[in-house]
Formats: sequence, C-alpha cells, structure tokens
Amino acid sequence: MKVTVGMGSCGVAAGAGESLEMLKRSVIGSNVTLVGCNGLCYLEPIVEIDGKAFVKVNEKAAGEIVKLINGEPNDAGQYAIKQDDLNNINGQTRVALANCGVINPENIEEYTARAGYTAAKKCVTGLTPEQVIEEVKTSGIGGRGGAGFPTWFKWNAARSSPGEKKYVICNADEGDPGAFMDRAVIEGDPHAVIEGMLIAAYAIGSDEGIVYVRAEYPLAITRLEIAMKQAREKGFLGQNIFGSGFSFDMRIKAGAGAFVCGEETALIASLEGERGMPRLKPPFPAQKGYQKKPSNINNVETYANIPWIIRNGGAAFSAMGTENSKGTKVFALTGKIKNGGLVEIPMGQSIRDVVFGPGGGIKDGKAFKAVQMGGPSGGCIPAELADTLIDYKTLAATGAIMGSGGMVVMDETTCMVDTARYFLDFTCKESCGKCTHCRVGNRRMLEILERICGGEGREGDIELLSELAEQIQSGSLCQLGMTAPNPVLTTIRYFRNEYEDHINHKKCTARHCKPLLTYNINEQCTGCTLCAKKCPAAAITGEVKKPHVINMEACVQCGKCAEVCRFGAVEVD
Repeated sequence: MKVTVGMGSCGVAAGAGESLEMLKRSVIGSNVTLVGCNGLCYLEPIVEIDGKAFVKVNEKAAGEIVKLINGEPNDAGQYAIKQDDLNNINGQTRVALANCGVINPENIEEYTARAGYTAAKKCVTGLTPEQVIEEVKTSGIGGRGGAGFPTWFKWNAARSSPGEKKYVICNADEGDPGAFMDRAVIEGDPHAVIEGMLIAAYAIGSDEGIVYVRAEYPLAITRLEIAMKQAREKGFLGQNIFGSGFSFDMRIKAGAGAFVCGEETALIASLEGERGMPRLKPPFPAQKGYQKKPSNINNVETYANIPWIIRNGGAAFSAMGTENSKGTKVFALTGKIKNGGLVEIPMGQSIRDVVFGPGGGIKDGKAFKAVQMGGPSGGCIPAELADTLIDYKTLAATGAIMGSGGMVVMDETTCMVDTARYFLDFTCKESCGKCTHCRVGNRRMLEILERICGGEGREGDIELLSELAEQIQSGSLCQLGMTAPNPVLTTIRYFRNEYEDHINHKKCTARHCKPLLTYNINEQCTGCTLCAKKCPAAAITGEVKKPHVINMEACVQCGKCAEVCRFGAVEVD
C-alpha cells in the first residue's frame, strides 16, 4: 500500500506537514511519502491511498484515514474526493504537470521510473544538436514565460553565435500577482526542469546552467537543490554524461524578488551582481548575454515541456493547441473562483471553458465580471468576451496577453477602476526607474487613479489616462514599462461606465471604493445599538429598540456598521 501526502506550498500552508507526520507515525506496513501539488489547491491537504484521494485532511481526518489503512472501523469516507473534483483533474491534458502530485520530487528513482532522463540520453547519445533543435521546431512550442517566442529560434540563435563558453539560464523569477505555476512545477517535478535544461545545453553547446529563482520560494529552492545533488550522483549532471563526452552542470541563483528581473536583460544584470535593470536590445542574450557570452533563457514551464517533446516527438506536441499556439498551457486560477489552483489544458479552449470547467465557476453565486490575464502586464477581459479562445494572437486582440499563465477571476463586487489602480501601484513599485516614461509616467497615472477612487475624479481624467498610456508605451525601454498601462487601457475600453460613474456621479458601481459609498439605516433596524457602539466616528445615533440614524457628515465611510448589522438594516449605496 502506498500513501502519499501533497506537500506543495499550498498543502504545507493548509497543514499537510502535520498530516504527513501523523501518518508516518501511525501507519504500519505502508509506504508513506510526499508528493508535490496536483493542482487541486482548494482541496488541500490531499492524501492518496493507492490512488484514492482524500481531501481537506486535517488532524481529525488523518486519524480516520489511519483507521482505514489499519483495517479499523472509520469515518474516512466523508473526506473522499467528490467526482466533480476528480473530473477537474482527469479532464486535463498534462505535459508540464504530468508528474506533479504523482511522484516524490525528492526521490530521483520515482522520476526515472517514469522515463525520466531517457529524453536527455536520446539526445546526447543519438541525436545531433541540430536534430534536437529541429524536433523542438516541429513541436511549435513558444516560450511559456509570456511572449510565446519560438523556443527553437532562441536555441538556434545561441548555437549559431560564436564562442566556446555559453550559458543555459532558467527564468524562475515568477513575480506576477496570482501566478504560481513555475513554483508548483519546481516543487513537484524539479528533475523535468533539470532534464529540459540539459537538453537545451546539449543543443546550444553549453556546459553550465543557472536557475534564477526568487528567494520567496524556499521550498522550490530546497527541492531543486536535492534534485541537482541526486542528478550528479546518478551521472546526469557533471562530466562525460552518458559516456558521450558531453559535460554540463548547473547552479541556483536566488533573486531578491524584483518583478523587473523577469525581463531577461535585467535578469542577466542581476546574475552578474548588478542592479536588475534592462538594457537595449540588440545585442540579444543569444548573442551577448550572461558575462557577455551567448546565453539561452527560457522559463520553468518551457524547459519542463522539453523532455516530453523529445520522448513523444515534436509532432505529438504540435497536434495539440491551435495554429498559432501549440501544445498545452498551465494556468493558475485565483480570485473570486470556487476551485482555485492549477490547470493544464491544450491551447484553444475558451476562457469560459476554464473558469466554469475546472475552475468551478464563481464563488457565492455571484456574477462573473472579468478575468485579468497576464498579470500587471496584461489586461482585463470582460465576461461578454468569455468565449475568447486562449491563444497568443486571440488574447492579444482583446488588449490582454497570455503572460506566464495567471488568471485572476473577478465577480460583480470587483471595482474595475480600483483593479487598474492595484496593478499600476504594483508596477510603479517594481519599476527599476531607469527610464522617465515608466518611472514618472506610470506614477502620474497612478495618482489620477487614486484621485478617482477617492472621489476626486475630474472631467478629462479618462482622456488624460489614455494619453499618458500611449506615451508610456511608446517611450519605455522594456516590456515592464511598455505594458504597464494595459490594465488601465482595458478597463477603460470595457468598463468606461465605471470610470464615468466614479468621476461624474461620485459612485462606485461595485460598491467597493469606500470614499464613494453612502450609508443609510432602513426600517428593518431593531435598535440593537450594535452599529452605534462599533462606529469609530460616533456618527450613529438612536434610542434602544428604536430605529437609528447615520449622520453622513460625520461618517468616515469605514463600513463597520454594515459589517456588524445582523438584520440587513444598513443600506450601502
């Protein structure tokens, strides 16, 4: 009997560590081990017994599972996974996530038992570098970091660049709010990333690799370190790999969490010990990258796909997806959605398919309003465009981008003006400050949005935002600045009425921006006095068991009265 406990960051945060220790202490004669996240983050902690899953396994549930394993009377059935949740994962097409939640990421034997490192051996001992690049070209895979640039082209450019010393770099600096795809892959299947980098190194002629991973991912770093050590012990990293004469090793660089270091030239500057600031291109990293040597940079998900492509053939990968976007894509579902977690689907499904399929729809019976794709560099796609197909070209037409794969789902209570303000605030804080358009222009846009959300919007603000956005896009040095206005432009494009309500009527349609809200107590008030007691401004008056009144001139619009009222007597407008 094999017992596994999901020990990704989501599982650990939900208490999976305690469940694992309890099972290890209490279960006799079973192989109790850990696995990474299987994507069903909303059900963590997850325990599987010979493939049968139990969810939300707290200490009490773990006790019932122990009884089940030991053949004692138990109530473990109430924690068994529901069929709908099982369908969520069974209905996916998994390539990058194929081993996540299945193998122990700290045991290389479990990876090799599932054909691990056979793709690397096939390349190093049986294919020329040119043949490897051709197979990747056949697959049609584009970079999964956001741009979708053809992977084979970058590899071929690095191989063609003169120089004996070349580098393979993995961009694991996943900084988008609401994105956690790369973290889950490294935590759940680090050897796939190592093997993908090994194949890339052979293809371009490199003997050294670097994984640039944000320091906020300590579990991912730990598991990657363990995997690298095991790979060296097995001879998959180091000198004379597979007896071929080809040598390759790699190391980890922990970044300090700067969003701009997701841009490849800023990442290279950080690797070199400099401040993470982008530079002009060309020269491109494939020509002059890390230490001014030819360098290939791909993200975690891109490398994790490579072993599958080599084992199954580029044509098999290309058969999935659309004409413009081949293969599968991993998405992180967050926000106002029932089933938050990871999903991997073939390109070409619609946003609606994802949100109302594996995502389970909107929480609390609220109406679906929009989805933010591409993080701070992306845009808000409204519900009426939910049938938009997920591929690079189609999403770009909406004003959003694929990005690394974050999907932040929003419901009717989400203020789109405040959403734009939130993402622009993030971008302003993460700007490296090198160019004026990004450093100053985005700050001016943020100040306007803060005024609008604060009830001080002016006529002409929408036009001013659009004008500033155009100048920032045309004048910024790197993609962080060029794309920073996207959330503002898409919310103006699709939700202009909310901007107009904020500015002209001093009202927040979603009832979110507190300075724009008014409060009134209706006839349902029982005179319990709780609202008056909790009001920090003493703006509520009235006698016991008689209707109360709010003095709006004294009200600070904190919303405490509506929060504590048990009778629905406080109306918010």
